[in-house]
Amino acid sequence: MAAHKPVEWVQAVVNRFDEQLPIKAGQQNTHTKVSTEHNKECLINISKYKFSLVISGLTNILKNVNNMRIFGETAEKNLYLSQLIILDTLEKCLAGQPKDTMRLDETMLVKQLLPEICHFIHTYREGNQHAAELRNSASGVLFSLSCNNFNAVFSRISTRLQELTVCSEDNADVHDIELLQYISVDCSKLKRLLQETVFKFKALKKVAQLAVINSLEKAFWNWVENYPDEFTKLYQTPQTDMADCAEKLFDLVDGFAESTKRKAAVWPLQIILLVLCPEIIQDIAKDVVEETKMNKKLFLDNLRKALAGHSGSRQLTESAAIACVKLCKASTYINWEDNSVIFLLVQSMVVDLKNLLFNPSKPFSRGNQNADIDLMIDCLVSCFRINPHNNQHFKICLAQNSPSTFHYVLVNSLHRIITNSALDWWPKIDAVYCHSMELRSMFSETLHKAIQGCGAHPAIRMTPSLTFKEKMTSLKFKEKPTDLETRSYKFLLLSLVKLIHADPKLLLCNPRKQGPETQGSTAELITGLVQLVPQSSMPDIAQEAMEALLVLHQLDSIDLWNPDAPIETFWEISSQMLFYICKKLTSHQMLSSTEILKWLREILICRNKFLLKNKQSDRSSCHFLFLYDVSGGGTSQMSLDHEEMKSCTPGATLRRGKGNSSIESTAGCSGTPICRKAQTKLEVALYMFLWSPDIEAVLVAMSCFRHLCEEADIRCGVDEVSVHNFLPNYNTFMEFASVSNMMSTGRAALQKRVMALLRRIEHPTAGNTEAWEDTHAKWEQATKLILNYPKTKMEDGQVTESLHKTIVKRRMSHVSGGGSIDLSDTDSLQEWINMTGFLCALGGVCLQHRSNAGLATYSPPMGPVNERKGSMISMVSTEGNAETPVSKFIDRLLTLMVCNHEKVGLQIRTNIKDLVGLELSPALYPMLFNKLKNTISKFFDSQGQVLLTETNTQFVEQTIAIMKNLLDNHTEGSSEHLGQASIETMMLNLVRYVRVLGNLVHAIQIKTKLCQLVEVMMERRDDLSFCQEMKFRNKMVEYLTDWVMGTSNQATDEDVKCLTRDLDQASMEAVVSLLAGLPLQPEEGDGVELMEAKSQLFLKYFTLFMNLLNDCSEVEDESAQTGGRKRGMSRRLASLRHCTVLAMSNLLNANVDSGLMHSIGLGYHKDLQTRATFMEVLTKILQQGTEFDTLAETVLADRFERLVELVTMMGDQGELPIAMALANVVPCSQWDELARVLVTLFDSRHLLYQLLWNMFSKEVELADSMQTLFRGNSLASKIMTFCFKVYGATYLQKLLEPLLRTVITSSEWQHVSFEVDPTRLEPTESLEENQRSLLQMTEKFFHAIINSSSEFPPQLRSVCHCLYQATCHSLLNKATVKEKKENKKSVVSQRFPQNSIGAVGSAMFLRFINPAIVSPYEAGILDKKPPPRIERGLKLMSKILQSIANHVLFTKEEHMRPFNDFVKSNFDAARRFFLDIASDCPASDTVNHSLSFISDGNVLALHRLLWNNQEKIGQYLSSNRDHKAVGRRPFDKMATLLAYLGPPEHKPVADTHWSSLNLTSSKFEEFMTRHQVHEKEEFKALKTLNIFYQAGTSKAGNPVFYYIARRSG
Repeated sequence: MAAHKPVEWVQAVVNRFDEQLPIKAGQQNTHTKVSTEHNKECLINISKYKFSLVISGLTNILKNVNNMRIFGETAEKNLYLSQLIILDTLEKCLAGQPKDTMRLDETMLVKQLLPEICHFIHTYREGNQHAAELRNSASGVLFSLSCNNFNAVFSRISTRLQELTVCSEDNADVHDIELLQYISVDCSKLKRLLQETVFKFKALKKVAQLAVINSLEKAFWNWVENYPDEFTKLYQTPQTDMADCAEKLFDLVDGFAESTKRKAAVWPLQIILLVLCPEIIQDIAKDVVEETKMNKKLFLDNLRKALAGHSGSRQLTESAAIACVKLCKASTYINWEDNSVIFLLVQSMVVDLKNLLFNPSKPFSRGNQNADIDLMIDCLVSCFRINPHNNQHFKICLAQNSPSTFHYVLVNSLHRIITNSALDWWPKIDAVYCHSMELRSMFSETLHKAIQGCGAHPAIRMTPSLTFKEKMTSLKFKEKPTDLETRSYKFLLLSLVKLIHADPKLLLCNPRKQGPETQGSTAELITGLVQLVPQSSMPDIAQEAMEALLVLHQLDSIDLWNPDAPIETFWEISSQMLFYICKKLTSHQMLSSTEILKWLREILICRNKFLLKNKQSDRSSCHFLFLYDVSGGGTSQMSLDHEEMKSCTPGATLRRGKGNSSIESTAGCSGTPICRKAQTKLEVALYMFLWSPDIEAVLVAMSCFRHLCEEADIRCGVDEVSVHNFLPNYNTFMEFASVSNMMSTGRAALQKRVMALLRRIEHPTAGNTEAWEDTHAKWEQATKLILNYPKTKMEDGQVTESLHKTIVKRRMSHVSGGGSIDLSDTDSLQEWINMTGFLCALGGVCLQHRSNAGLATYSPPMGPVNERKGSMISMVSTEGNAETPVSKFIDRLLTLMVCNHEKVGLQIRTNIKDLVGLELSPALYPMLFNKLKNTISKFFDSQGQVLLTETNTQFVEQTIAIMKNLLDNHTEGSSEHLGQASIETMMLNLVRYVRVLGNLVHAIQIKTKLCQLVEVMMERRDDLSFCQEMKFRNKMVEYLTDWVMGTSNQATDEDVKCLTRDLDQASMEAVVSLLAGLPLQPEEGDGVELMEAKSQLFLKYFTLFMNLLNDCSEVEDESAQTGGRKRGMSRRLASLRHCTVLAMSNLLNANVDSGLMHSIGLGYHKDLQTRATFMEVLTKILQQGTEFDTLAETVLADRFERLVELVTMMGDQGELPIAMALANVVPCSQWDELARVLVTLFDSRHLLYQLLWNMFSKEVELADSMQTLFRGNSLASKIMTFCFKVYGATYLQKLLEPLLRTVITSSEWQHVSFEVDPTRLEPTESLEENQRSLLQMTEKFFHAIINSSSEFPPQLRSVCHCLYQATCHSLLNKATVKEKKENKKSVVSQRFPQNSIGAVGSAMFLRFINPAIVSPYEAGILDKKPPPRIERGLKLMSKILQSIANHVLFTKEEHMRPFNDFVKSNFDAARRFFLDIASDCPASDTVNHSLSFISDGNVLALHRLLWNNQEKIGQYLSSNRDHKAVGRRPFDKMATLLAYLGPPEHKPVADTHWSSLNLTSSKFEEFMTRHQVHEKEEFKALKTLNIFYQAGTSKAGNPVFYYIARRSG
């Protein structure tokens, strides 16, 4: 369109610009501002090519806007903003006006645009707050217009001058003359103006003459300031024509100045005209002056007299001051070398001028303060440029007792000196750097008074200046300034902040000051500026303060904060600022918080630039760096060094004056580095902006995360550590940053993306935890306001601000401010929804922060209650942690699921359902499941009867929807957490409740949704946790099949029939998923044989399904006859029939053994349809790969074999999920039996080492110290003892029997006593003799033991090696990260006094050798008990041997201390022996597996243990870390096998019966073990025939074997 129809296209752009003006589009927000700016830029660019079209269009818009009638303050403001936008656009378009503009265009501009511009200049009203800005903007347009169209503007002025020569005095309109003040004037144009004025001046009326005098002076300054080079050249090369015009006008004006009043009016112009005549100035400076120039000399003399106060007229004195200031100002544009006379003229007046203008005791005043201030500023700037080293007037203005006007003048003068330095010879501001300290003090005092005058005490009191401490007496709160004073302080403060912005070095400079003082003064300055940022009563100052702080964070400025230690100072001061701003942001104490966040983003960029620049410099920056310890998943933060941490304590270098409490005091730090707290608070602020209803605020916050990551990148590069040590959630933060670059489709889509990223936050930190808790507090408050609406509103008696109105002001929520809420405003509710989603998505991390509070966990019972910690099986329910914020939040969500608020109840319920179901953090699933389960369980009374209420039904319906959303939504990480809490009870209760709802339409719909939920649940079966899955699924099938055909035949209404058929369909789809691989499991305790009960149950379901198929066929026949609407029903029935066939297939597939007999007959049924159905079912089960092996005679043995395989199954990481789960849930009374069963089974599979490794590792992990290892009565201890008994019996017999027999029977030992306790000594015995005897016997036994390593059984070597390795591994894991880095081997020795090999020796003697020595008869080594004296000696000897093994000396028993030397001398020998037997592990195939023969007793015992504890095993696996490693499959297989096997036989025998099957006391097992029968070929051949099986025992306790004769053939 732009190419083919340019006029129409330009007009379209102009129209769009017009429509988006505030006066038409309404109050501007960020997005409309951006759009307006875009339109403006577009028009400016187009104007370079289609100038006339654009200017014409803009002129018409301006006309229309000016003619609009408006009412109200808001409309007036929008009008003013619209006018400003149009004028600004016009100015920029005119500034770029093409040179080839046609004459016609020029005429058009003057005719159309000029009147509109003059309208703004001429209608200036002093009272209108916007008039001054509009006039300035209009003058800018006129200036740009006159640059290229001077002739047209000049023509208008000339015409007006001509009119004013003939009009009457009363009708004189001088408005057009005033245009001279605003037009662009160069040297030639100024000459034309002067010539025109000279030509017409005399004929003008008096009012016109005065207007011309005033306007010409302004035109002169337009020329000088815009074309200073031309003015300078005037003095280098005098222009006669210019001087002639100026001299003529001087004479004319001089003649006009007849009275004092007229003289006062013309003197400022006369001095200008004189300046335009450099040769005349030279001439009148001589002693002899020509007559024609005497009036000029006289003028200068009068000027001096008036300036000195000798004129007798105040008016003339004031005019002389103005004229002299003009002279000084003009002289600064002249190079001294070009004309020194003018500078002599200035010097002759400047002293009197300064005395007049800068006299503190008699301030200069003409009644117009603004004009006086401008004059004084011009004077001060000019004096500085003339002589920068004569700064006496600076000191006067800086003095504390000088009027505040002087301070204001000084600050603005300095600002002009900095910002306006067009000429090379003008001095720079560095000449004033010596006054930095006084300027800082002025800033501090002004800041304090301004904030104090606003009615609020400053949040942060300023640090007193070192040189102005006496000032603090004037800053007491009781001396609150008046409103007028406060206003002047605000103006001064704004100027001071602008001054800092213009040149930060001016206030940062600290000549000859030490580092700490420099840092203190910088901190004071930045502290003051930071205080201004949140000042809502001073928005202009706040904005300027942000700009100043941004400049202070530039690279060059930061280096000046403290040149002696720039990096440390940067970290401390910048972090204090960051902390304070973010604290204000999070507490919502800021207006325009989105703008502040944008500014904060720029600050972060500056910080990173500084860090990048200094990353290779001195590593003192590390004083402020901190790391997150993420190795343990906790939130603790570690500083690099304790002393370093102390060095960066907030305020360490700033606490000088009494009462000082600058920014860091607000941090509430207690030894924590402020930089860490700043980063935390920054994280909090960014997180909390993510739920803002303002899209821009969200996007800016997301983009800020990039700069956090950049900082972490820089810092990790310096310290050579992982970036995740600085920023644990680095990856997710980078994703936030990348999303911020993409324009979202809308607010909802953006929030959805935000919540998805929040769920990916993995590591809990102080930042995300605090953000969650702060948001939760605000959410709770908002929730109360919403639920009380409109009650609260009515109680207040007036409509208070809505959330949205506050958002417009603050861009963030302000429920924290109290008051009421207006739900008619959608943004109010939207913010609450955003907060809800935020809390849902981020809640999982906060749950981690609280050590997984509320999750179902099992503490493994590895020992008795009184000996072990956490030894009882304990289900930690959510009620135990009900007070945690996350738990409270979930509770609140559950109550809101059934919110019945009159106005927003439906919205709240819908959003809660969607947010919990789709956005909840997966880590919160277990807590949610438990709370839902607990809530729904209250819908039943103590007898189990349903408490049917509307609210309960609503809650059930919401729960079904949430659970379906949650299971349907495969959120990242959901698989890991879904199985941490069982949903069986909740699902069963849901079905139980829904069953009684009846058959109304709503009830049928709920049932259908529940069936769909069951289907989804089974799809996620692998991720979910089932404690008794088979039992649960059987129960669900029982319930859901009741709904099939329950009402479909009874309904009369066609719509209800469709709904019931939908229910049939949904029920059958759920049943299909439930029956897949499901062995039928009848209720226990029916007194019916298991297979018979299964058979009856199969028949029940199979019959139901057949009836349903028949029903489908009948209805299909009817549908075929009626047609029409019934076709939809027919399609439904076809799908239902398909589901039913699938259900029958799944049922038969999983229960061939009990179901084939009932179903096979259908293949021969007389009905063709029935036979076809059976063939379809049979085909499907064959396709599914049904195992018909279950019909074989060996099915039971095969299932037991698979059960053993399952228990001994090993994961990829060596874990034993089922075995360890069993070990953790079996009661301690059955540990002996379990130890025997596990050792027997695992050894038979050549996996004993893996069992021992898992058991020993767990034991060591729970041990407090090496001394407590294997001392308790734990399962690991029992397994070890059992291994020692089974595998070490022969070794002990061979080792100890000869030694014991020698001691008992040898003549030399016949009368020897071994008693060494003096209190038990016989009178005839000698203590020393007994000690020698005991030592001799001990030495003999000890050496025999340590020399028997070659005979040590290989199986026991495996046990010792496993114990050794497990101890090393577990203790290493317990060591700290720092210890690990230092030395792997030194870890154990540092943690415990004894190294890990000691655990082997200690356990071996404690559990194996010493029990046999002390009780040789009980151990089967001797045929009868030794004599008492020998028993006593053996007992004492075992103590000595145990001390050697434990590597400890006797300390408590005095009578044993004499043996310490012997004990100590044998430490090394014992250690060598232990290392010998534990260092190497024999290969599995070289070890004789004595127990490879498994008795049926052990298998049956395993079956019983698994059956009785399967629910606990499921819970343990769900909550234990093993679940993540191996998944649910092992448990599922176990549950399926147990379902097929059914419950173990219930024999009326006590548990002790099973203990009688202890293999170690069974003669048969002993015989098999000792003679290694299992290794012989005959035994192996016999075993493969399967002609024997063992079951039970004889009366004598021997195992009974049964012989199957038919197999032997």
